[in-house]
Amino acid sequence: MLDFFTIFSKGGIVLWCFQGTGVTESFTGPVNALIRSVILQERSGNNSFTHESLNLKYKLDNEFELIFVVGFQKILTLTYVDKFINDVQLHFRDRYKNELEQRGVIKLLNHSFEFEDDFKVLLREAEEGSRARSPAPMRSFKESEKSQKTVKSMIEIKGGDKEKEQGSKKSKNTKKEAPPVDLVKAEQGKGTSSTPKLVENGNHGLTAEEIMQKKREEFFRKRAVGPAEKVSKSPKPQKPKEKQRRVWEMTGSSTKDLDYSDRNGESSPDCDQNPDAPIATGMQLTPMIGDLPSVECDSSDDDEEEEEEEEEERVVVNATIKTSAKKSGGFGGMFGMLKGLVGSKSLNLEDMEPVLEKMRDHLIAKNVAAEIASQLCDSVAKKLEGKVMGTFTTVASTVKQALQESLVQILQPKRRVDILRDVMEAQSQRRPFVITFCGVNGVGKSTNLAKISFWLIENGFTVLIAACDTFRAGAVEQLRTHQRRLNSLHPPEKHGGRTMVQLYEKGYGKDAAGIAMEAIAYARNQAFDVVLVDTAGRMQDNAPLMTALAKLIAVNMPDLVLFVGEALVGNEAVDQLVKFNQALADHSMSDKPRLIDGIVLTKFDTIDDKVGAAISMTYITGQPIVFVGTGQTYNDLRSLNARAVVSALMKA
Repeated sequence: MLDFFTIFSKGGIVLWCFQGTGVTESFTGPVNALIRSVILQERSGNNSFTHESLNLKYKLDNEFELIFVVGFQKILTLTYVDKFINDVQLHFRDRYKNELEQRGVIKLLNHSFEFEDDFKVLLREAEEGSRARSPAPMRSFKESEKSQKTVKSMIEIKGGDKEKEQGSKKSKNTKKEAPPVDLVKAEQGKGTSSTPKLVENGNHGLTAEEIMQKKREEFFRKRAVGPAEKVSKSPKPQKPKEKQRRVWEMTGSSTKDLDYSDRNGESSPDCDQNPDAPIATGMQLTPMIGDLPSVECDSSDDDEEEEEEEEEERVVVNATIKTSAKKSGGFGGMFGMLKGLVGSKSLNLEDMEPVLEKMRDHLIAKNVAAEIASQLCDSVAKKLEGKVMGTFTTVASTVKQALQESLVQILQPKRRVDILRDVMEAQSQRRPFVITFCGVNGVGKSTNLAKISFWLIENGFTVLIAACDTFRAGAVEQLRTHQRRLNSLHPPEKHGGRTMVQLYEKGYGKDAAGIAMEAIAYARNQAFDVVLVDTAGRMQDNAPLMTALAKLIAVNMPDLVLFVGEALVGNEAVDQLVKFNQALADHSMSDKPRLIDGIVLTKFDTIDDKVGAAISMTYITGQPIVFVGTGQTYNDLRSLNARAVVSALMKA
């Protein structure tokens, strides 16, 4: 039933392995995938992992730095695996505890040990126990309670139910359809008799004569109102005015027509009569040659906070030592207390739960998605459970340090995206390097595309912008404005008469995939270095638009697919990325669908220290954050500094 079971150290040394009968494939590939995708990426909160047709369960032993992994086919439902892997871990620890403590993993390898017999005994017990706990067979009709009921009892129950239903309906109807006038008996006083009073439309406690007088007054009041006043209450609707053309102030001439809809689809004219006329940008931009500078986060108070926490820990430890010394009378008790503090405390879930709960709330307050925060804390708990604490350290500081290391590991990408190197490699192959931008509406795809264009131009590459947003009004005009501004900053005279940025557009309402294909072919013929494909913003639940995006990516096969997301979002970031990747996978035409390769995090300058969206996006996709947008000018583009982001995230 099991394909394999292996025990290895966190350093990669295999101590023992078992391979099932009839299994010819090696377990090296699945285990290596588990190490790369889970262990090294700090995603061990969930103890299961799927690789191709195999389902892997794993257990961490943090005290001895061991990992226990079992693999079996996904189509099998083995209910005993979780208990079985726990039993194997406990048995292995109990049997080889002394060797692991005294000699270590390497010394244990040098001495041959037999564990296969014990393993087979535990496996046989687990399989027999699962058979014993098999579900009970279904009862027959004679064994059921319904067969014991008589016809009389069933009739009585139905009648009672009907009477109850009728009674409840009557009570509801009496509440809704109350009579207009009810007699209410007044309480009798001593020596006096009460006259009957009426309750009508809220007139509680009024006699019939008083109600009649009240109605008479209302009647005369209505008659006193003239016909002119009635007409004024319901005037005839007036004819709405036509919408006036808006006149923009402080813009020079107000007679310029801004409607370009009649030019749709046939050509790509610029906004002015002279398309080559330069624009006076008035911007003082710093050069952006080479790699981008890393984004900085405000973490000036971190050192002071860490010093305060360390001082509090020292105070607690000193107070504990003094109290122990007084109780035991002298230095013997104090040294005994020191012995108890140094390296003898192993962490368990009960000790870490209060600290992890505070850490979880802190991460959620810093804009980390709630589900991701819970998974991170669970991963830290699995990582620290059973681990021996260091000298003079508290549970809070240990958990905080482990969480910081996990966050840094998550933000540091598995692979480095070096666009400048990749563009030069594409140049050697005489083809353009293609980058596609996708994302939801209003996150800043076109603006950050222009920033990346400026960065590429600064490094000497020519750029062709493909206007594949054929839905949003003004999308092509926005890109045309960016193109003219970029060419004004880098005029052709500085580059041997060659235009550094061009716009390829076919208007609105056309097929985006076809426009991208034509743009790439045009860039190849005209020897452009980079093609930046701007797509329409779309919500992750819009199936037709997601199908069109998957078609564009599948047909054109860009070198890089970048998802543009806001740093302002929390839980929404997870939903967006999961559904974008799922849509690209579902609507792809190949066996290995093309998913998101990297992330552009925009509006980073608006969030202060609430940088949790970076954690959510990288955790859910496993892909790096390639660019960070920090402003509205062309050189407000940065790379991600993982440690600065984590430092801001952990700041109180």
